[in-house]
Amino acid sequence: MHKKLLRLYPQPGKNCAITGLYLAHQVYKLGNTESSFVYANFLSSLDGRIALEDISHGTTYIPKQLTTASDFRLFMELLTQADCLITHGGYMRALSKDHLGNILQIRDKELIEWRRNKGLNAQPAVVIASASLNFPMHNSLQKYAQTVYIATGRNADPDRLRYWQDLNYPILITGEDRMVQGAPLIHKLHGLGYQSIYLIAGPQMLGTMIRENQLSRLYLTITHQLLGGKDFRTLLTDSILGGSGNLILKSMYYDPYSPTGSGQFFMQFSLGPIR
Repeated sequence: MHKKLLRLYPQPGKNCAITGLYLAHQVYKLGNTESSFVYANFLSSLDGRIALEDISHGTTYIPKQLTTASDFRLFMELLTQADCLITHGGYMRALSKDHLGNILQIRDKELIEWRRNKGLNAQPAVVIASASLNFPMHNSLQKYAQTVYIATGRNADPDRLRYWQDLNYPILITGEDRMVQGAPLIHKLHGLGYQSIYLIAGPQMLGTMIRENQLSRLYLTITHQLLGGKDFRTLLTDSILGGSGNLILKSMYYDPYSPTGSGQFFMQFSLGPIR
């Protein structure tokens, strides 16, 4: 991948290669023994769609015109730097039906070598957050020998809890009811030694992490397209955030080459002060 991006912020005007752009951020070094570094990455259209819903079939999908090779490369550069991934039961159900692609492992040889050279484990651990505990386990997790945790709330269905415990999956109780809460989850993961945590869950988990002051950085790709559609997912779907949703732009790059006939921004934000 030899395309060049135009840096818009900071110090606008410089051309930068896509390959290695996010590896250079050294996200894997930003957590420490005091606190974990939690980061998320989302892809959105100009009208705020991160996915569309097919109500008749009960499925959620990412339109092909929204995705690009450049965005996926940068997504994988962030995944490569994680000790631990956080996903959710909805993704595991969609993955089992091939409604979404598998993004639970690093498979690119160059990125695997990069990870090995930095002294990281072969693959990141995976946390599956679920209130219902009703999802299938994907066979790739065992194939790649990944450590898998299941996070849920204190009032989760005891039969489903027992089901996963009988299969020897560690259970993390990180919520007072059935839902997973951000602060208890990150606290437990930090106690388990995970310092670089990549959030690849959906809007609900993003909102939880922001409200509970657990998110350190947000990466956002915005493609210059208007998708439309009445049934869709957006970045956040819960109540108003207020000051906890303040963001500070740290970097912004323009890719004029893709999507075809359009373009996209790659942006990086840190969480701003709460007012």
